Amino acid sequence: MSVLIDGIGTLVTNDPEIGTGRLGIIEDAALVLGDGVVQWAGRSREVPQGAGTERFDAAGRAVLPGFVDSHGHLAFAGERGGEFAARMSGCTYSAGGIRTTVAATRSATDAELSATIARLTREALRSGTTTIECKSGYGLTIEDERRCLELAAAHTDEVTFLGGHVVAPEYGDRPTAYVELVCGAMLDACAPHARWIDVFCDRGAFDGDQTREILRAGVAAGLIPRLHANQLEHGPGAQIAVEFGAASADHLTHLTGADVDALAAGKTVATLLPAAEFSTRATYPDARRLIEAGVTVALAADCNPGSSYTTSMPFCIALAVRDMRMTPEEAVWSATAGGARALRRSDIGHLGAGAAADVILLDAPSHIHLSYRPGVPLVAAVWRRGELVWSRLP
Repeated sequence: MSVLIDGIGTLVTNDPEIGTGRLGIIEDAALVLGDGVVQWAGRSREVPQGAGTERFDAAGRAVLPGFVDSHGHLAFAGERGGEFAARMSGCTYSAGGIRTTVAATRSATDAELSATIARLTREALRSGTTTIECKSGYGLTIEDERRCLELAAAHTDEVTFLGGHVVAPEYGDRPTAYVELVCGAMLDACAPHARWIDVFCDRGAFDGDQTREILRAGVAAGLIPRLHANQLEHGPGAQIAVEFGAASADHLTHLTGADVDALAAGKTVATLLPAAEFSTRATYPDARRLIEAGVTVALAADCNPGSSYTTSMPFCIALAVRDMRMTPEEAVWSATAGGARALRRSDIGHLGAGAAADVILLDAPSHIHLSYRPGVPLVAAVWRRGELVWSRLP
């Protein structure tokens, strides 16, 4: 079966070879999906004869690649609404709150954890996210980290071992012993269930030397590095990410000129998480500075129960435009193609021929409405691998 989506007002392909500008925009467009991939994209008047065994009329609406959310913490139990309310009353955010979720996650059953991951991935899908990354990091024991990864792998291919989230509570006065556990028996149990290794390199979590030790062990086990870096204060994380050739350095709220230069000279994607700043009343990262330096920027939701309890990439796009000085075009690219680069994927984040047929339909004539109409549920339909998996249209 193949599907012809025609009557598209504005088609964002992220392929400048077939459309205009960085977003590869085609007006009055059509798209042919088949065998799980994009078979053709172009103007409606040029649709190949006989294309599509089924037809879907977009009725002038905009069509985009599915959002690629490259940073998520979905394997957890419990919630921290009281902590959020306290922050809104003036308390500051710190990494220590993670331990509250650790206790709840350790007590949860596999069925409860799996249900949470499934609920959040469904929620993300309804707002247009067709690829989502999921980390461990709320178990912090060998068995709890392993089972969180195994459960996450049932919902996404992009699974990250984050035993280096914070020092486990029972190792509070023995951080060196905990790092040894992460690099040894915990990694041995978890590596078969993950693609990536991540470390929270920041105040209250892990310092530069500990971060390097964990990343080295992960790389030796065949995992690809990515990093939480420079969220709470300036530190070595951004430059360690470049040093290790990490796919992505995430947060990057506090950067020096040397950090920006290092990111610009390397291949590490800068993944910005504006919903975390929104939820903690922290300073937003300076996306404009990174973009003008030539750094590749991605946007992600950072869904977690403590500092960013949202799965909405449209919300993150609106925040990026309003508070991080990104243009609507830059924000959409970063939430699609940028996220794909942060996951080192060439099959998603664009709608060129041969790309995965991950497609979203907006109930709006243009991608600009994602930031122009913040808070409005504009995603009207979602195709994943060419199959219509969600729609709110009659």
